[in-house]
Amino acid sequence: MSRGSQSAIGRLIETFLRGNLAILLMIVALAAGAIALFATPREEEPQIVVPLADVLVSYPGGSAEEVERLVSSRLERMLYQIDGVEYVYSMSMPGQAVVTVRFYVGQDREESLIKLYNKIFQNQDKTTPGIAGWVIKPIEVDDVPVATVALTSERYGEYELYRIAEEAVTRLQHIPNTAAITIHGGQRRAITVHLDSKRLAAYQLSPMEIAGALRASNAQLESGSFEEGNESVRVSAGPFLRSAREVADLLVGLHAGRPVYLRDVAEIADGPEELASYSRFGFGPASGATNLVSHPAVTIAVAKKKGSNAVRVTAAVDEMVKDLRGVIIPDGVDALITRDYGRTADEKVNNLVGSLGEAVITVIILIALVMNWRVGIIVALAVPITYALTLLVNFLAGYTINRVTLFALILALGLLVDDPIVAVENIYRHLRMGKQPRLDAISTAMNEVMPPLILATLSVMVAFLPMFFITGMMGPYMRPMALNVPLAMFSSMLISLVITPWVSSMMFKNVKFKEHKNSDEDDVSSSRVYRVYSKVVRPLINSPETCAWFALDHRRAVCGVGGDGASGCSPQNVAV
Repeated sequence: MSRGSQSAIGRLIETFLRGNLAILLMIVALAAGAIALFATPREEEPQIVVPLADVLVSYPGGSAEEVERLVSSRLERMLYQIDGVEYVYSMSMPGQAVVTVRFYVGQDREESLIKLYNKIFQNQDKTTPGIAGWVIKPIEVDDVPVATVALTSERYGEYELYRIAEEAVTRLQHIPNTAAITIHGGQRRAITVHLDSKRLAAYQLSPMEIAGALRASNAQLESGSFEEGNESVRVSAGPFLRSAREVADLLVGLHAGRPVYLRDVAEIADGPEELASYSRFGFGPASGATNLVSHPAVTIAVAKKKGSNAVRVTAAVDEMVKDLRGVIIPDGVDALITRDYGRTADEKVNNLVGSLGEAVITVIILIALVMNWRVGIIVALAVPITYALTLLVNFLAGYTINRVTLFALILALGLLVDDPIVAVENIYRHLRMGKQPRLDAISTAMNEVMPPLILATLSVMVAFLPMFFITGMMGPYMRPMALNVPLAMFSSMLISLVITPWVSSMMFKNVKFKEHKNSDEDDVSSSRVYRVYSKVVRPLINSPETCAWFALDHRRAVCGVGGDGASGCSPQNVAV
């Protein structure tokens, strides 16, 4: 480190030591950190931008092989030409193809989807004849539900539970920052038409004619308008079929000059659709429940908008479900929160804050036992200020508090106290020596440890910087760690340089140290730790093998003389 940089940092230390900027920085940092702690969105997983979309193509009548050859393969080759596409997958089935397009991690989502739309619609003239249509469905990380509500009952079945869930979804959609809300399980309401083949043959009708009549009648269209009596009357064709009675009274044909209604050739039922899957809910032996029988269930899954706080969204969902009891959700139906990512994320953040408090107390106790309780408070004060600055920059950079961010902060907890400990320990030693006035002693102590303190911090920061260059999906996933650990270390170094000296000056302002200016009490070599360390390390340093190893870089090596006056090795036996 150059002399100019040392003097610049030394002047910075002097400015904060002899002024009141340190207390201002402490107050601002703690206030801003508290705001960032509550304002930063909390969620389970980091935000990963991976533009992804499914293209669903309908090809009626085609076999899986035909769909693969005429639809999927052609679409794969065309979509792979889009700039920024990393992978293209496809799945072919009778009558339908699903082609998945995945762009590179970090590509702009909106621009990627525009490229996809443009590529498909610019090549409509090249599509295979017979394709009925296609749908583009974007997929993103926030489609994963942050909260799920299971409706289960002993009294009601899948059909009734689904109707209750539909009404509950209409209320849940009013919660701010909610995205897609879906229902899983249960049976929808359906009007089922069971055709009688014998009656159809008697009236000389076919199933296709019945289907065409249903399709034509179950529509509502604007048919124009006419003027009458100074009024303009709009004419609508329809409306949609609303009940089983309207379906039964539908005219489907003529036979022998007489109308034939749908009820004449079919049985009409208004009720649940055909059951395609089963969804049940029950408790296992570990729950302690006495009734271990499973019951029908319907699950409502709630996703959140990108960048919103999962804690607030899930809390609002929980509150809304409680309000719906007795109004939409009747007695006999249990509404259980089976997934609450907001609660788990909030618990982890609160555990971090609790761990922060435990760390502060532990630091105070340990350092108080070794040196002084004032030294322990000075070091412990650096922990919340460091976290405050780290969370503030984390919030300004647009990151959320998630499991990777928490892991980075917990990892940094054991590293960030090193710099303040080194600084305050040397300050305490110089103040005990009493050879200089208080402020001069603090300044001298900081100048002694400043170069190794800065270099040690920078080496730790550099060790984590390569994580910024991780490619693929793990890159953005691990980026909170690559940001927060070096950031916490830099904040710790900054605090040890500008805040720790000032706090030390205030804490030791009125402390009377023992007068031992002419004694060897503060001589490092006279301490017990030094003597033990010297006995362990000196034989290794003074060994001929060690001296010979150092001689590889130096043409001649002169070994140190031991405390007893005996030399460990001579220049002659290490000469190259």
